[in-house]
Formats: sequence, C-alpha cells, structure tokens
Amino acid sequence: MWHAYPDQPSCIDALAHQVASHMTTHLSQHDGVTLAVSGGRSPIPLFERLAQLPLPWKRVRLRLVDERYVPPDHPDSNEGLVRRHLLQGPAAAADFRGLYLEGAGVQEAVAAANRASQPPDLAILGMGEDGHMASLFPNAPQLDAALLPQAACYLHITPPHAPHERISLSLAALRACSQLALYITGEEKRSIWQKACRAADRNLPISFLATDTGVPLDVHWHP
Repeated sequence: MWHAYPDQPSCIDALAHQVASHMTTHLSQHDGVTLAVSGGRSPIPLFERLAQLPLPWKRVRLRLVDERYVPPDHPDSNEGLVRRHLLQGPAAAADFRGLYLEGAGVQEAVAAANRASQPPDLAILGMGEDGHMASLFPNAPQLDAALLPQAACYLHITPPHAPHERISLSLAALRACSQLALYITGEEKRSIWQKACRAADRNLPISFLATDTGVPLDVHWHP
C-alpha cells in the first residue's frame, strides 16, 4: 500500500507508529517479536523516533536487514548506526545482535548468522536509486542465489560498485516477514518505485517485492 506525506516529520511519525502498532499486534499473540532494520543515513530520524516509544522493548529482538562487513566502530557500520540512534532510551532494553563477527571472514559470519537467525517478523527497508533493497544489488554476482525461493536467511553479497562486502537478508527471508515497510523520499525514488511495480526485473531488485501481491508491504514516501 502506498502512503504519501507532505514532509519528513509527518512521514516519520506515521511510519514509527505503524511499526509500533504491528509490533504490538504481534506481541499480543507471541512471546517476542523480531524487527529487522536497514542502515544508511535515511532511517536515522525514524530510529530516534522509534527509540522513544513506550514499547515492551525487552520482548523485542532487534536485527539487521543487511550489513557492510566492517567492525561496529567503522563509520559505515550499520550496527554502529543502530547502537547510536536506535538502542537509546526505552529501546536500549531490546535484544540486539549484529552481523559482524570479530576475527572472522564474511562467509564464517554468514554461517553464524544463519545458525542463530530465522526470518524476521517485521522489517523496515530502504531502496537505492539503482533499485536495490537490503544489499540485493543489481548485477551482484550472488543476486540470482539471493532471489531463489530456497535461499538461506542471510547471504554474502558483493556490490558491483558500492564499497565493502555485505551480508544481506535474502528475498525469501523478506517474503517470510508478516509485515514489511519501505521508506523512500524524493521524486526520483517515487519514479523508480512506479517502474518496479510494472514487472519483476533483476535490474531492479525491489521489483520482486513490488510485484508480489502476497507480500504485505507498505510504502511510505515524502518529497
């Protein structure tokens, strides 16, 4: 479902409360809930808004949609971003596990993540101007494997142009979520989303969610 807002504050507030509502609903039926979040600079205001909501954070398992394979103190680390902007205030009580494994290579870290993880219940996604979601980049050598229905929860991804090796949720793991939220901004990304809705296309990985009528996906956009 498409949700358009006039500005960032109204979009962030609505998205934060929708995520909180989905978490609360899930927790009314289960002992805990797993929320996976994306990195980058765009979700920082959302993280800071979510962090202050009076949720039962001790019952929340907080995970990453994807990660650049760098240590948590690296400026590009999604784990570091989450610790600085989301694991604050009430949200500091959440159970958080990153994907970087100190002293290990990326393949070993992927194996460890898959031993410890199942697909999340909820996920908050972003989208790049190349149509990538999570770290499922067009033309990545592992993209076909990441799109397979039987793919593992997490996979190693090598971006064709972006820096750093990555670990990313697979398409199958995203499809297994009971709810997905996509946060995008600007006219260019709205056009990319509209194009992605026309047909599944490996050159626009987000299209595999956009065209799947069985995926519970809400898109939140502002100019």
